[in-house]
Formats: sequence, structure tokens, C-alpha cells
Amino acid sequence: MSQQPDRAKQLAQNLVELLSTYEEELMALERDTPVLGQLRRAVGMAIAEACYVISDPSQSTEAWAPPADGTTRRPS
Repeated sequence: MSQQPDRAKQLAQNLVELLSTYEEELMALERDTPVLGQLRRAVGMAIAEACYVISDPSQSTEAWAPPADGTTRRPS
């Protein structure tokens, strides 16, 4: 059970490494095709959320999953 946070952080790090390359390419493509800005922003948001998982030691693994009942969790 103690390995889950470490595994999640490793997966988040892998995601950041993978998506960073795509974000850079999307920035270059956005200059010629502005409509790609929405996709670039979405990729940037995914990177930011992964960085948050990596850097926030106070988060429990239960807080990473969406609610099972489909509701939206509000920050405390």
C-alpha cells in the first residue's frame, strides 16, 4: 500500500515527460494554426495536474480519483 503514492508520482513524472514534447510541438503549430491553442492549453493543464501530484506530499491517493457517484468534488 505504501508503494501506491510512489507509483502514482512515477506515472505522473512519465506523463509530464511525454506530454512536454507534445506541448512544445503544439506551441510551434499554434503559430500557423491558432485553433490548436485549445489543444495546447488542455495538454498544459494535464501537465500542471501531473506536476501537482508529483509535488504535493499531503495528498492521499483517495483524493486523486474522481468520486464514484459521478458528483463533482469541491475543494475544502
